[in-house]
Amino acid sequence: MSSDIWKEFEENQLSHSAAHYLMTVHELLESSGYARVTDIAKRLNITRGSCSISIKPLKKRGLIVEDENKFLKLSPEGMRLAVQVERNDELLEDFFRDVLGVDPEQAEIDACKLEHLLSIETSIRLATFMDFVQSDRKISKAFLRDARKHRAPCTHDEETCFICREVCLVGETT
Repeated sequence: MSSDIWKEFEENQLSHSAAHYLMTVHELLESSGYARVTDIAKRLNITRGSCSISIKPLKKRGLIVEDENKFLKLSPEGMRLAVQVERNDELLEDFFRDVLGVDPEQAEIDACKLEHLLSIETSIRLATFMDFVQSDRKISKAFLRDARKHRAPCTHDEETCFICREVCLVGETT
């Protein structure tokens, strides 16, 4: 890894928390037609004070707009980001569960951890790949069938195990 690549994480457009605030506003607008700080706080199981503090930078960035009655809306950019993160979450969860065979609960957890970090390019490529994999084409079905069969176990030998390489990542639990 290049010595500066890791710094890209800090350049991410949204933090994990900010992504969930945007998605929550979006969900509330879809389900109720309105969103207030109180509603967001209740949905996220946090205090109204914490919610207000966390929403302030999103308003400052123009991602969330508050009207004179304290109702919140997403700006066009806020909406685009909320929908992008929601789509990334769906794609990642499907990929982990349906392609990699990860337990559904773990797939949901891992997708949530990554949903806000993907670039547009990676998101589009993943969507294209998942469209291919989930299609009814014979080659797609054969790929998934073969991928599900290929479950190479950890050999617990760092020199020969393709999973571990330098240190056993699996431990003696398998």
